This record gives sequence, C-alpha cells and structure tokens, in this order.
Amino acid sequence: MTDIQMLIGGAGCGASNGATFERRNPLDQSVATRAPAATAADAVAAVDAAAKAFPAWAAMGPGERRGLLLKASEALEAKGAAFVAAMATETGASDIWAGFNVHLAAGMLREAAALTTQIQGSIIPSDVPGNLAMAIRQPAGVVLGIAPWNAPVILGVRAIATPLACGNTVVLKGSELCPATHGLIIESLQDAGLPPGVVNFVTNAPADAAAVVEAMVAHPALRRVNFTGSTQVGKLIAQTCAKYLKPVVLELGGKAPMLILDDADVDAAVAAAAFGAFANSGQICMSTERLVIDEAVADEFVAKLADKARSLPLGDPRHGPVVLGSVVDISTVQRCNALIDDALAKGATLVCGGTADSTLMPATLLDHVTPAMRIYREESFAPVKAIVRVRGVEQAVATANDNEFGLASAVFGRDIARAWQVASRIEAGITHINGPTVHDEAQMPFGGVKASGYGRFGGQAGVDAFTELRWITLQTTPRHYPF
Repeated sequence: MTDIQMLIGGAGCGASNGATFERRNPLDQSVATRAPAATAADAVAAVDAAAKAFPAWAAMGPGERRGLLLKASEALEAKGAAFVAAMATETGASDIWAGFNVHLAAGMLREAAALTTQIQGSIIPSDVPGNLAMAIRQPAGVVLGIAPWNAPVILGVRAIATPLACGNTVVLKGSELCPATHGLIIESLQDAGLPPGVVNFVTNAPADAAAVVEAMVAHPALRRVNFTGSTQVGKLIAQTCAKYLKPVVLELGGKAPMLILDDADVDAAVAAAAFGAFANSGQICMSTERLVIDEAVADEFVAKLADKARSLPLGDPRHGPVVLGSVVDISTVQRCNALIDDALAKGATLVCGGTADSTLMPATLLDHVTPAMRIYREESFAPVKAIVRVRGVEQAVATANDNEFGLASAVFGRDIARAWQVASRIEAGITHINGPTVHDEAQMPFGGVKASGYGRFGGQAGVDAFTELRWITLQTTPRHYPF
C-alpha cells in the first residue's frame, strides 16, 4: 500500500481534518493507496497558493519556463517503473499501456516547453489615424485540471502542461481511482524545480468531489477549468462552471466508429481495429466501440479480427506482461454482461469472448448488432465491441453518425478520395483515414463534438484555450474627438 500527500504551496500535506480515503485494487480488493480526503477549505487553500505564485510565474521569461518543463519531462520518464507499478495496482492497467502513458506524457511536456515561445498576437489595422491596435495573449490566471483514471499519466499531464507553458499556475485534482499515479506526476514537476505554488495537487474522497470542485471553481482567482471524463460528470462540471462564468474545456465520452469500406485493406484494418478496440481493455475515450463494416468484406474481416482477439494475453498485470489487464471495477463487468445478454437476446451473434465473472474481461466481439440493442448506442468502455454490417457508403456514414457522441473515428478504404469524403461527413472532432481511432499527439487539436464535449486541447488550440485574448491600442499621433 502507498500513502500519499497532497501538495499546496510547495508543501506536502494531508487533509486539514486528517481524513483519508482508500483506493483498492480491482482484482483482489487489497488496499492500493491511502490518500488525503480534502475538505472544501483545503481546495480553496490550493487555489490561494496558486494565485500567490501566479504573478512571478506569469512574468518569468519563456526560456526559463521552457527549461523547467524539459526537466519535468526527464523527471517523469525517470519514474517509468513507478508509474507502471502504480497503474497496475490502482487500475489494473497493463505494463504496455502504462509505458505508453509515460512515453506520451513526457512528449507532452516537451511539446508544452516548445509552446512557451509560440504564444503570439497580431497587429490589426485600425480606422483611427495613428492608432496601433494589437491583439495579444496573456496568461489567464489559476487553472484547475481534473483528470481521469483511464489514461492517467497522459491526461493528468495534459490537464496542466499547456496551462503552465502559457504562464498560468495550476491545481490538479487527482482521480479518486488513481491518486498515487497522479501524485507521481506532481513529484516529477517538483523534482524539476518548479517554484512553490506553481503546481498544486488535491485529492478527495468520492463523496466529496462535488463540494471540492465547486469550492475551487467559485474562487475569484480561478480563471479556467479543464475536465476529461464521462459525459454524465462533464455536464455537472459544465453547470458549475456556468454558475460562476468560468470557461471550461470538456473532453467527454465516446462511441468511436471505425468504418471499413468495401475496398479496405482488410489486414491493415484488422490490425488497427485490434489496437483501437482492445488497448487498455477498451478503456480509452478514443477506443473503437463500433465496427461499421461493409457486407462485401465483413466475413473476412470478422474472422481475422476474431482470431486476433482470441490471441491477446489476458491476466493480472502485477504477475507478468499482458495486453488485456483488469478493467477498473466490477461494476464495469456487470454493465457489460448486461449489454452482452441484451444483444444476444435480440439476435446478435457472439463471435468470441463473452460474459465475465471477474474484472479480467476477455476480448469480446458481437456481430450483427442492430439499433434495437443497447450496445449499438451505449459506451461499453471495456473490451466488448459491436459489429454493425452495412451496405454501401451512405449506410456506413448514417450508422457512424447515429449516436450522441462525436470524439474519435476512423475510415478504411483504398480509394483515398472517397475515404476523405466519408471522413468529412462523420460527426466527430477527430477522424483518421487508414489509421486507428486511438491516436493522440500533443501538438494536435484534440476534442469532440455533440455529447463528447467542447473546446480543444493541444498545440495552438491549447494556447487559445488557456490564455486571455486582449485588445490593446497605442495612439501614436494626436487624436481628433467630436467634442
């Protein structure tokens, strides 16, 4: 078991009332982590500390901020083994997924470091003679990042890296399901030598989440919020932010479709589908959830994907390398078992896998899924995938868009012009042609539409999200006034 602390104003601390909560391993229910259960007052103290540190951090030159973020990237990579152990213990993640998290998160810090000199403005022609008009971007203030458990290193770093590069100070609210993993991110930033208060870390018991978040959002110094998680919770975050007029970036749930057209390279599509559907046991916002396959290639594709799925190693990641580790909790198993039973009762075919009696869930494919089945629309967020057979491009596009979500998507086809046209018609923030739905790069504008949220992380879009755009003028000649 790991005992962790919060970080407020550069000092490690527990909750002011001494309260703690426990995160248990999903496989054997052993205590993985004991963490402070912050009060609303603790949350306010974290924002106070960030507000105190803001003026000096915002005034720091871009080169100095860049150097600290580069050191943080190195410090995070040095903790690779600790991240692997923490993720296996807290969320049941495989070492492959944990290692990928560390690799990508380190790259995100390097990309953020590069952004420090890319925060640009513009000169705008003015109709007033002698008036120099400028649009400039300035740090917003204190930023609250709320990160989830499923890609904890990637999404924990994403919540704070670009805000820091832009000159903001931050508070990271760690997930109740992986507080030690998120704590390692904070340790990396401290190891890099960031000044006290620039980064703060709060953990809370699940029952206290709403009060802790609202206390921070209500704080006058808090100027931006970003949240990655479920659509259900995202709506509550959006309501709280609206109440206090705080801008928020929301990256929420997904039901990513992968369209395999009649001219697709089937072997390439199978490889991408297996990765997109079963990486981290399907517990990624971009996970391939719907395989929309033209009937001309459906039999071949399903047979090959089933062979691949059956071969994926499944087991406890604490005991050796696996592809499919544990899902995050037994409620996921119960929900997915119900989805499987519902689909089979309504005419679906079980190709491989099936219901599970523990959090070690096998790769499962359900063929001949129809809109009458719950899994056609509901996010499984597990290694349970729906196959929908269609005839022609029009039906494929209609099926892809027949969902409330719109985050990631993919299209496979050899006719690139046609595949591009199909991609342009999919209602999603992200579409990959001849690539998997699971694909993330720090410099890309990442986010969704519809029930998958609004706003974008990454690159210039991230700079725009976490800075204030101001209009400043300089009158260089005498100005005429009407009176």
